[in-house]
Amino acid sequence: MDIDTQAYKERVAQVAFNVADVVLPMDKLPENLMTAYQSLLDELVDDKEGEFTQAWDGLPASAQKLLARVEFHGFYIANAWLQLSRVAQDIAERADTDDAIEEHEYNDVFVRLAQSSLKESVRKLKKARTDRALLNGIKQVIG
Repeated sequence: MDIDTQAYKERVAQVAFNVADVVLPMDKLPENLMTAYQSLLDELVDDKEGEFTQAWDGLPASAQKLLARVEFHGFYIANAWLQLSRVAQDIAERADTDDAIEEHEYNDVFVRLAQSSLKESVRKLKKARTDRALLNGIKQVIG
């Protein structure tokens, strides 16, 4: 599946939704969170900085054989979104008002979380080569 096609983007979105839905009831999220989720999805699917492509290309062939690229891409995006949701909740609980959060600080947090999520996703996929339960769990949540 060509990564620049609409079908690829739709499959990535479906995988990310399925994985995130295991933790959060995606169909019950407020509209503003769904908008934020869609924005994150669009940015990470586009991979303009090439970080996902570089991470995927750097995986051993034995890890790449476990999941299709499109499925791993969705898995990573869901992981990034879940991490960002947790951090955003913590920030919101600590902030007296939305104005207390500087936009540039939020953007910096997003970049670090996306990078951290990608590293964690790569680590999990590599580990899944020898951990059948982990691989089965990943495939189950991908749907």
